[in-house]
Amino acid sequence: INAEYGGVINAILSVFCLPWLHGALPHSPLHVRALADIEEHIENGHVTETIVYVRETRLTTLVAHLFIGASVLMIPKPLDMIPIPVLYGLFVFLAVTSLGELQIWERFVLIFTEQSLYPPFHYVRKVPQKIIHCFTLLQMLQLTALCLVSFGSSAYLKMLFPFIIVSLIPIREWVLPKIISKRHLVALDGDH
Repeated sequence: INAEYGGVINAILSVFCLPWLHGALPHSPLHVRALADIEEHIENGHVTETIVYVRETRLTTLVAHLFIGASVLMIPKPLDMIPIPVLYGLFVFLAVTSLGELQIWERFVLIFTEQSLYPPFHYVRKVPQKIIHCFTLLQMLQLTALCLVSFGSSAYLKMLFPFIIVSLIPIREWVLPKIISKRHLVALDGDH
């Protein structure tokens, strides 16, 4: 689903107090990917992945869903015994392990990498180094503003979170094209 349709659908769902759509993949494709042997090929600066073999099993999915169902039986007593810092550590671990899949993280690492050692990402071949770093720093600035609002101590400040999210659209559509050319933005935003 592209962002415009997702935004309209989420607005309608919000009116009826229903949960939002999100970009996370469902459990099954992630599970299949974990069971697959994948080869990466680099062609003309594009990294393509080919699935060579997938181990077929339904047992792990069944066991995972049984554990999810059994967790209802652990409310409230055994779950109260898990210290909150342990949960925080788990969430930090999940966040750090998923960083490698984010393009913003890839571009952030490029700031500290010598240009001759850049990996063959598609945007590295199409966009000058200075523009890549400028775009990355502008996105980091937006992310910092978002984090300051969402992790702020004031409840009134946290109420600005939806407005900050909505303001990212005009920033991307009208402000960034005045700083960075449209063809460079397309190369930096896209996957190919």
